[in-house]
Amino acid sequence: MKSFSESYKKAGVDITAGYKAVELMKKHIARTMVGGADSIGGFGGLFSLDLTGISHPVLVSGTDGVGTKLKLAFLSDKHDTVGIDCVAMCVNDVICCGAKPLFFLDYIACGKNHPERIAEIVSGVAEGCVLSGSALIGGETAEMPGFYPEDEYDLAGFSVGVVDRDKIIDKNKVCEGDVILALPSSGVHSNGFSLVRKVFDLDNGELNEKYAELGGKTLGETLLTPTCIYVKPMLELFGKVNVKGVSHITGGGFYENIPRSLPKGLSVKIKKTDVRVLPIFDLIKKKGDIPERDMFNTFNMGVGMTVIVSKGDAEKSVDILQKQGVNAYVLGSVVKADDGVILV
Repeated sequence: MKSFSESYKKAGVDITAGYKAVELMKKHIARTMVGGADSIGGFGGLFSLDLTGISHPVLVSGTDGVGTKLKLAFLSDKHDTVGIDCVAMCVNDVICCGAKPLFFLDYIACGKNHPERIAEIVSGVAEGCVLSGSALIGGETAEMPGFYPEDEYDLAGFSVGVVDRDKIIDKNKVCEGDVILALPSSGVHSNGFSLVRKVFDLDNGELNEKYAELGGKTLGETLLTPTCIYVKPMLELFGKVNVKGVSHITGGGFYENIPRSLPKGLSVKIKKTDVRVLPIFDLIKKKGDIPERDMFNTFNMGVGMTVIVSKGDAEKSVDILQKQGVNAYVLGSVVKADDGVILV
């Protein structure tokens, strides 16, 4: 007999809706069951760690949410892609260390548990897990009436990966003359949406507007494009090239994130004309009258991840990534300077 409390339901928490949501999401979770994953439903998610070929395993974890991009999901009533964003923001951080993501857990807090909507959200999480080779081994849905509006929710999660200590990406190996490569983004990804919402009048229907600059897509379609997941292409690259530095370009843009993959005394020099800026960023800049430096300090500008390799490995690296479906290109070079990022 399943638990049920009429008093709790009158207070705004419907336990039976939670049961229904779990049943609806099971088919999505099943898609993510990679080797080592166990069944869900207990008090903790189980994962059997295969350490074959790893002499000194180091666990790497990352946690994040989707941020105010969720506001667009509410306005559009589209909830099947923000889960991809949630996974991407975590696994793309983990891969920067050279680690392979193993499993993922999510946390959904909502004002009212609409089972179909919760399952829709989890379908996106599951898709993100499939794209990153991670198992979705658990999660939590918290119905919190009076804390969140009935039709709103928050979404966060965390990823755990593993890497052999000898294969952890070491930025101290970066040298003057090395090359920085760009892995293109799919759009705004999941950062800078507080500024995006200030630039556009999203509450009054602008999400449905079509701009010529966006190739016929509506603003909503463009902004809700999910974050790229770079895990599988990067794992392929790690196996064939000596990668010296990796940066996930998230909040803080170029200026905050790229220096995190550099040792002291070295910077990257990038020509602005070499950055393949996506049309959405040109539109944001123009409509919001935003200074160029603020754009590069807030958004990814069309570059979702950067990789530093030796000059002699640059062409090979680009070829490997392109064969994995990532249209990578040379973004700039490493120079002696303390600026971190030099845009010319």
